Amino acid sequence: MPLQNRVTPTGDIIATPHRGMFTGNRGIIHDPATKTLLKKRWSTPAWITCLCEFRGWRRPVMARRSWTELFFLDEATAFAAGHRPCFFCRRDDANRFRAAWEGGNGVSKVSAKAMDARLHLERLDRGRKRLHALPGPLAELPDGAMLQQGEQSFLMMKGRPLLWSPAGYARAAHELESPMLLTPPSTLRALGAGYQPALHPTALDQPRD
Repeated sequence: MPLQNRVTPTGDIIATPHRGMFTGNRGIIHDPATKTLLKKRWSTPAWITCLCEFRGWRRPVMARRSWTELFFLDEATAFAAGHRPCFFCRRDDANRFRAAWEGGNGVSKVSAKAMDARLHLERLDRGRKRLHALPGPLAELPDGAMLQQGEQSFLMMKGRPLLWSPAGYARAAHELESPMLLTPPSTLRALGAGYQPALHPTALDQPRD
């Protein structure tokens, strides 16, 4: 049975056999004896996204009283849930993200701690995922932005929505009507300022109209 450690764009943590492109954590939120999640879904405001392979290090998943290994389909999914790149194993990506964050949000010399505090406000609403109004037309959203309509999540790619699933993306079967923004606004502005998230291959393989 797969462990409950896969993060959806809404920030929920589910069990699925599909493996993601990234790992990451929100602190210690599991019981290593049973390899199951605790009731809490974070223990720190630093929600990060890490490489699945780094310096050849290996660690058994959920086996220690250490950070809880979570997994993401791709970076857009992690961003939508409210995570950011790790400054340890993904330093170059994290610095690119910080530069885009500063440019998009009109700030300078922002620290990881300051980004975490801002994200914590933007990703949560009384303990649940915070949804945001769209800042403009769908077609103008940057690649990597994610939306929610009903129970479904969508990735914006080249001005059109792709339906998210744990296995990857597929073309949306219908037009979106009044969707809400999942990606935190400050992260959305970083995407608009030029940060290009690593996307699952299924997002790149969709046929053009």
